[in-house]
This record gives sequence, structure tokens and C-alpha cells, in this order.
Amino acid sequence: MLNFGLIKHLKLTDTSLIIIFSIIIGSFLGHFNPAAGELMSKQVDFTLLILVSFLFFGIRFGVLFKVAKSIRFFSIALLANFIFVPIIGYSIASLFLSAHPLLLVGLVIYFMSPCTDWFLSFTRLAKGNVPLGAALIPLNMILQLLLYPFYLQWFTHNNVQVDAMIISTALLQWFLLPLFIAVAMHQLLKWFLKPVWFELILEKVDNTTLWITALLVLQIFAGNIVLILDHFSVLGWLLIAVCCFFLITFLLANGLTYLFKISYPEHALLTMTIASRNAPLMLAVTMATLPEQPLIYAALVIGMLVEIPHLTILQHLLLKMRRSF
Repeated sequence: MLNFGLIKHLKLTDTSLIIIFSIIIGSFLGHFNPAAGELMSKQVDFTLLILVSFLFFGIRFGVLFKVAKSIRFFSIALLANFIFVPIIGYSIASLFLSAHPLLLVGLVIYFMSPCTDWFLSFTRLAKGNVPLGAALIPLNMILQLLLYPFYLQWFTHNNVQVDAMIISTALLQWFLLPLFIAVAMHQLLKWFLKPVWFELILEKVDNTTLWITALLVLQIFAGNIVLILDHFSVLGWLLIAVCCFFLITFLLANGLTYLFKISYPEHALLTMTIASRNAPLMLAVTMATLPEQPLIYAALVIGMLVEIPHLTILQHLLLKMRRSF
């Protein structure tokens, strides 16, 4: 019988392939049948709403009670994710993409948002502290949504028009209301269903989220392939920037581990949460708050493409490092 962690790992490592196929299908559709591509792109709002609802439904807010017991680790992780990593990400994006402001903004948005889903599976595979990681997920979710408008103002330097009132309204309409409904449904089902059935539903929702994200990517490329192809020559620099980001954040995680004498299970968790970014949610947030900006969305998608192979390599590297702890 296959181990559950292995099954989950296989699904995660297929994520990049699924996203690549979505890009290819959307690009061909938009290029050879522009009318169909435009029709697909008009369905984006509905797909966004479903994606956001599914992402929020899967969050386990009850695990926040574990935070008080490990306040030292959470302080280090939150400081890294919301102070050090955004500064590193902005510096790298500015270095490689200063001549392409919209791609720069997309990359900065991708860099500044820690993951709230699949990093936990890679933490498990790397023998990291999974219960502690589960408590980190809702903290990452709440903080990145609250900080999103401020990060945009600090890091975009007028590359895009940022209206705090419009962003606040969009966050209320697109995220706070779905959050309330999703959390309410989560709790109701948790109360009325047996634990085994409830966990099965959560697993199905988590798996379905990938396919909804893939559909959203397909719609983006179907409706905007002409504009994206106009910037094709820049995508190589974007990939290099993402790879540099992953290398420097890996060094950051190791430096924090050495400085604060963190044990291996927490080191594996810290490394994974710093390396993993929340592309699906940030794609949804950005499409709602910065409409009609396909280059920004494309930068987010490309970051997501590189991330899963990187996390797979990182997991194997951490297991080798485990012997030295």
C-alpha cells in the first residue's frame, strides 16, 4: 500500500506539469481562436470566487491555540516571512526587472506572500515539524491579506495605480465575505460530520484547488497571450530572478537556524515556509485588486512553475542535512 505522504508528494510534483499544460492550452486557444479566448477570460470572476472559497475552506483556524506554546519559533518565522523575505524579494526583482515595471510588481507580489497549503506536505516529507506548521498556516493567511495593500504601496513605486480605498473594497468583497462563509461552512461540517468524513472533504477540497488554479491560469493566457508574447524575451530574466530568490532564502533559513540554534524539525519547517510562496491566493487577490494587468499575473504564474521542482529538491537536500543535526 502506498504511503499517504508519498501519494500527496506525487500530486504536488505534478503541479508544475498541470500549470504548464494550462499555459499551453490557454495560449493556443487565445492565439488560434481569439473569440474563444476572450470568452474564457470573461469567466475569470467566477473562477476567482470559487478558488478563494476553496482556499479559505481548507484553513484550520483551531490550530492557532498552539502558537502560545512556541512563541519563539513563530516570532522567527513571521519576522523572516514578513520582513526579511519581502525586502530580499524586492531587491532581487528590482535588480533583474527594473526596466519592466509590471513584471517587477508581479514578482514582488509573488515573493512577499508565504504559502498556506502545499509547504506543509513538503515539510512532512522532509521530517519537519508538521503540527507547528499547521498552526503557522492561518497566521500566514491573515497577515499577508492585511499587509497586501501596504506592501503594494511600499514596493511598487507608482508602477501601478494603488488606491487604498479600492483595494480595501475589493478585499472586503472578494475575500472577507468568502472567508466568513467558508469558515462557517468549515465549522458546520466539522460539527455534524464524523472526523473521518470531514478530513476526506478537506482532502478533496485541497486537491480540487489545484485544478481551479489551473483553470484560472488557462483563462489568463487565453485572453492575454498576445500581450504576454510581446514580453517573451524578458521571461528568462524573470526565471533567473526566481532562482536567485530561492537560493538566497535558503541561505537565510540556514543563517537563522544557526543564529537561534533551531533543532532539525523546526529547521525543516522554517526552510519550507520561507521557500514556499502563496501563488494561488495572491493570483486571486491581485486579479481582484489590480484588474486588467496580465503581465503581473504572468509573473506570479511563472514563479509558481519553478517553486514545486525547487521544493522537491529542497526536501531531498534537507533530509541529507538532517544527519548533521
